[in-house]
Amino acid sequence: MVTQQAVSQKILNTAKDHPKNPTSQEKKLWHHLRANRLAGFHFRRQQVIDRFIVDFYNHAARLVIEIDGSVHDDPTQANYDHVRQKFLEEKGLKVIRFRNQDMDLHLEEVLQKITIECEGNISERPS
Repeated sequence: MVTQQAVSQKILNTAKDHPKNPTSQEKKLWHHLRANRLAGFHFRRQQVIDRFIVDFYNHAARLVIEIDGSVHDDPTQANYDHVRQKFLEEKGLKVIRFRNQDMDLHLEEVLQKITIECEGNISERPS
């Protein structure tokens, strides 16, 4: 029998290991989000939220950012993504998704959308 503690530890281990092998699009976005580089907003990467790991998370704005590659076109994965997103939204989080192509071709627009989402969800801008 697998305990809740064992499941939680597996999720934490996965979250720790994934940043060692990010996609080029995740690396690109993290370069702009890390160290409060995007308009002073603080982001975490590979953040554990309940039983899920999200790509990027801003706690103050309650904003989850997901970068989706072609694997997310698979119907099974798309269904999992839908269930996961619904769960996160029920927790009061806003989830925005970008495709790898968005990161490669429209990075400035992606960064602008993230900034707007953060500004709209934070009553007081960070210094």
